[in-house]
Amino acid sequence: MSQFKKLASDTALYGVSTILARSINFALAPIQTYAFQRPSELSSNVTLYAWIGVLLTVYTLGLETAFFRFAARAKSNENAEERLQVFNRTTSLVLLASLLPTLVLIGFASEIAQWLNYPGQGLMVIWAALLLAIDSVVAIPFARLRAENKARQFVMAKVINILLNVALNVFFIVICKDVAEGDYLPAFQPVASWIYRPEIGPGYILLANLIANALYFVILRNAFTGFRFTFKWPVAKSLLLYSLPIMLTGLSGVLNALTDRLLLRRFLPEGFYPDLTSEDALGIYGNCLKLSIFMALAINSFKFAADPFFFGQAEDKNSPKLLAVVTKWFLIVCVLIWVGVSLNLDVVGLVVAPLYRRGLDVVPLLLLANLFLGVYYNISFWFKLSDKTKFGTLITAVGAAVTIIGNIVLIPLMGYMGCAVAFLISSFVMMAMCYFLGEKHYPVPYDVRSAAGYVVGAGLLIYVSWQFPIANLWIAVPVHLALCLLFVATVLLIERDTIQPMVARFRKRKNPMPLK
Repeated sequence: MSQFKKLASDTALYGVSTILARSINFALAPIQTYAFQRPSELSSNVTLYAWIGVLLTVYTLGLETAFFRFAARAKSNENAEERLQVFNRTTSLVLLASLLPTLVLIGFASEIAQWLNYPGQGLMVIWAALLLAIDSVVAIPFARLRAENKARQFVMAKVINILLNVALNVFFIVICKDVAEGDYLPAFQPVASWIYRPEIGPGYILLANLIANALYFVILRNAFTGFRFTFKWPVAKSLLLYSLPIMLTGLSGVLNALTDRLLLRRFLPEGFYPDLTSEDALGIYGNCLKLSIFMALAINSFKFAADPFFFGQAEDKNSPKLLAVVTKWFLIVCVLIWVGVSLNLDVVGLVVAPLYRRGLDVVPLLLLANLFLGVYYNISFWFKLSDKTKFGTLITAVGAAVTIIGNIVLIPLMGYMGCAVAFLISSFVMMAMCYFLGEKHYPVPYDVRSAAGYVVGAGLLIYVSWQFPIANLWIAVPVHLALCLLFVATVLLIERDTIQPMVARFRKRKNPMPLK
């Protein structure tokens, strides 16, 4: 139980920071969609951020996981110098892996923009390349903070970054844009016009992100303490032999998650949406997809804490049982998020401009897909702990194939709804494959019946609620909140036998027996 409490505590700490950071970051959706009312204006940002997600996985080569694995071994030997060497070696490899691709992207920025069908936006490609390089270089220092249980420093760096990013977005695309267009403060119009150029427009979103992330080198300076560039091929080879399958797994997973944004514009038939271009459709889908951020909060918060935790528990014979308990409660939390957001989309959807709201139907499917992906992440620890990472590559490669084929087939038939369905099917296939392979190679006593019951029950509640839309928000909000509370009460009732002993222990600790 103390181990479970440690994981829950770390997850809560990362969760508080992630929720705070993402909540502030959530403010970017209305800022950006109201600043650029036509969805097509934001389509290039959706595409570039999709490619950033794909390439960042390649740049880091799966070395974050390798760092945790090799640092955990060094920690077990109480060898601080060896742990520092692991940090130096992995960081040096990331530096080498990111240098040449960044130079290539910068050198061919105009041609790449043309290839992406965004001619004249080469400057945005350059900013994206620099953003990629920065994010890859700071990946291992962030992992070091997690491995050394310096969650507060990790949290602070993330929060400062998000606050700065939001502030720069407001400065560039609200204040400077409005002043340059003559909406207010006419005395400052010449300065604002010098800073804000309409031909760049949404590109300032990338620039704000780039400036904020560049300051990581200042914020994380202590995490770089002791770094010396180190490269020895035999050592690098052993790291890469472990990390490359992880990288391929991650790449397949990222492609699985981002393929929809890369293929929607290409495979959407002309005139599918009579009043929208393919760029409009991509802008709508990409920004409605941001509303699934609530599920990402739970997954990312858990992931930050789980990596160092489970690698540290690798030799414990009780690890399978602990993993089963953790997975059960992780799924319950995710199901509650799925129900809460899906039933209240009439309110949540207000954060995006009116024209974007026509895509809100995809959000429940995207949330469920992310739920399956989160469960997959949980149960995938079996192949990481047993050093059988080739299975991770196989599973995510199958998932990526399902996503790509699903998008190609479904986009012409269902538009951006096809993207959500393809992602959902792929996430379920990956989760199912990981479970069945895991039961063969690393058995874990998961409560599958309970998990299936929660997912099916939540799905039925959401489906029935959506069949009876309520136009009046004053009526809809209390009704939907009541349904959410009813579902939560049902979960508490079902899990009472698990919760009551925990509550009793908490009360006993809070009110100890008086000394006689």
